[in-house]
Amino acid sequence: MKFLDQAKVYTRSGNGGAGSVAFRREKFIEFGGPNGGNGGRGGDVIVECVDGLNTLIDYRYQQHFKAGTGMHGMGQNRTGADGPDAILKVPVGTQIFEEDGETLIADFTEVGQRHVLLEGGNGGFGNAHFKSSTNQAPRRANPGLAGEEKWIWLRLKLIADAGLVGLPNAGKSTFLSAVTAARPKIADYPFTTLYPGLGVVRAGSREFVLADIPGLIEGASEGAGLGDRFLGHVERCGVLIHLVDGTQEDVVGAYRTIRGELEAYGGGLAEKQEILCLNKIDALDPETLAERKSALEHESGGDVLTISAATGNSVDAVLYAVLDVLDQNRMDLDDAAGAATREKWTP
Repeated sequence: MKFLDQAKVYTRSGNGGAGSVAFRREKFIEFGGPNGGNGGRGGDVIVECVDGLNTLIDYRYQQHFKAGTGMHGMGQNRTGADGPDAILKVPVGTQIFEEDGETLIADFTEVGQRHVLLEGGNGGFGNAHFKSSTNQAPRRANPGLAGEEKWIWLRLKLIADAGLVGLPNAGKSTFLSAVTAARPKIADYPFTTLYPGLGVVRAGSREFVLADIPGLIEGASEGAGLGDRFLGHVERCGVLIHLVDGTQEDVVGAYRTIRGELEAYGGGLAEKQEILCLNKIDALDPETLAERKSALEHESGGDVLTISAATGNSVDAVLYAVLDVLDQNRMDLDDAAGAATREKWTP
């Protein structure tokens, strides 16, 4: 299955059914009169977040979704049936934007969330509705209201606890395969990873979800390389694991490149807590390792973990560091929620 994280879709709600013009005419019934029923309501266009989906691939093969038209009213005061709804099923993490691609309509973060995107047209009144003391035999009925239509963008942002960032060939896919059951493509050339990947990490008795995105290069935030399209997949992460290839000469330049792209992209990525790792230490001698680690620590102003994703050396330390950050984030959220509750409380 191909990974598709963006799709443009046309949607239209159903037209309302027309009202009926009918009169009661039965043998041995002295008084007749209007008995035309109302038309049924047109179907709605509903977007629903469901479990079991992790891509928008379904919307590559079908881009038009139209709800059903309401049935017309009938004699004997029979109201037409409502038109069937058109339901678009999307995975967790999907956002809906207007056609301009910037105006956010809805953001789905939990399974079961529903949003009525377009409402169907109301059904028209039958002639029985217009009966009055001065107009006892009306011969008019309303047509149903037309439905609404619009083009929308569906964009998927993966829900993950931690995200991997780094230059191409920094070892992100190797790291993902080492700590999860995911099996991403691994090769010794740039941009091996073309689509984001997800894996579940088990550290002791704990679990968290790790996202791997294609490598970034200078100018990615402006569209260079694979561009900034996949950076949205780490917007929801609680912590970033920044991998730097220890075998390259300029590790400081590699670090600055990624930090610059995160700041240029925005979306709060530059403010996220970062765990900086110098990878591929199995290919370095102790002197070179110490020199490059010191340079990175001086540039970042924080600690640098030295690991080897290929051999598994010190990988567990990274995982437990991620859990510590996630626990701290959760405590901060609980404290903020508690403070908000205390402010609202009144005796």
